[in-house]
Amino acid sequence: MRRQKIGILGATGMVGQRFIQLLEHHPWFEIAWLAASDKSSGKSYGDAVKWKLDTTLPAHIAKMPVSPATPEGAPKVVFAALDSDIARDLEPKFAAAGCAVISNSSAFRMQEDVPLVIPEVNADHLPLLENQSWRKQSGGYIVTNPNCSAIGLVLALKPLEERFGIESIFVSTMQAVSGAGYPGVASLDILGNVVPYIKSEEEKMQEETLKLLGSLKGSRIESLAAKISAHCNRVPVEDGHTESVSVKLRKPATREEILAAWGDFKPLAGQNLPTAPAQPIEFVSADDRPQPRLDRMRGNGMASTVGRLRPCPLLDWKFTVLSHNTIRGAAGAALLNAELLVSLGKLDPVAVTA
Repeated sequence: MRRQKIGILGATGMVGQRFIQLLEHHPWFEIAWLAASDKSSGKSYGDAVKWKLDTTLPAHIAKMPVSPATPEGAPKVVFAALDSDIARDLEPKFAAAGCAVISNSSAFRMQEDVPLVIPEVNADHLPLLENQSWRKQSGGYIVTNPNCSAIGLVLALKPLEERFGIESIFVSTMQAVSGAGYPGVASLDILGNVVPYIKSEEEKMQEETLKLLGSLKGSRIESLAAKISAHCNRVPVEDGHTESVSVKLRKPATREEILAAWGDFKPLAGQNLPTAPAQPIEFVSADDRPQPRLDRMRGNGMASTVGRLRPCPLLDWKFTVLSHNTIRGAAGAALLNAELLVSLGKLDPVAVTA
């Protein structure tokens, strides 16, 4: 049995590069098609890309041609790493052409019939894709993963919501520069500095968190009935988003009960999804952890690390969350969504290596 051939839209960007890195030795998927902007189209990938990752660009990928960003010639499974304005135009064209579009873009995350999914949190939202007009007409569809800052937060919140309920959330982020892509934030703006504004980030965190923690009711998602306030800041860190979180719970919980909720949270155990971390939430007890440099690669970059759990004098409890923003928060999240779709029969299971 052969691996499923896949394509990458936006292949030369930072998230596109992460897709290539994560897919190089993937047992189920094989990169067969790369597409990027018109200025890159027609070049070899090695000539078109400014490779910025800490692993070597695979030689066979460097030789691949960069195709135009059109559905013609694309495989039926496409990972999309596009700016939202571009995605809003392109992704529906691929879905209409019968492609499964596994998107990292924000363009359709809040659309009523588009699943916004973290597999460990809300895999039961995926039936929404059957309501999409593209699915009914061509078999294609769009599935999205959340904002890079929402993913780590929601992984930490999900077991608390399940056991105790959540009434309100306050979160302040310290977000790495890689989240802005390349060339991203100018060095003179970020070195020795904190920028207390990231366009649309606070709105995304607030809306997406409540949708992710909501419930599927018929053909729509009923968002979690909680309040959330987010402050988002760009800081001079390369990779890894750190978040300071306070929560008010609906039922009282002790420190030991919260730690047990995190420790017991293993919803994908036994499903054998290659990219899924064995433990999606890792707690560190040291007073000065988690830290991006030390903890961002836990679970191969797919785990959410929590620490500094302590009582909050305003709400109930407060803690720190760290997640790798371009792995768990972007390419790895989309890849795990694709693996989940395979396990549910939404991608061709015959073409997947056992």
